[in-house]
Amino acid sequence: MDVSRLKWQCRRGMLELDLMLEAFVERVWPTLNESERRSFEALLEYPDQMLFDYLLGDIKPTDGEMMRVIERIRQSAAD
Repeated sequence: MDVSRLKWQCRRGMLELDLMLEAFVERVWPTLNESERRSFEALLEYPDQMLFDYLLGDIKPTDGEMMRVIERIRQSAAD
């Protein structure tokens, strides 16, 4: 997927999500393998509240690959 399109999809209804997701695309996206990229793209399809709960809350997805991507997003926001 085109990076500019990804950045557009990262624009959400919550500033916290915007900042985390856009930083992730800029810093980490180029280093992801195909499976991780697919998981991230799938994550962007989730409703804002679910994304918020995954990225800033205590809820963890059952999918291991998705959890790894979420952890990488959290880490990139902390850097």
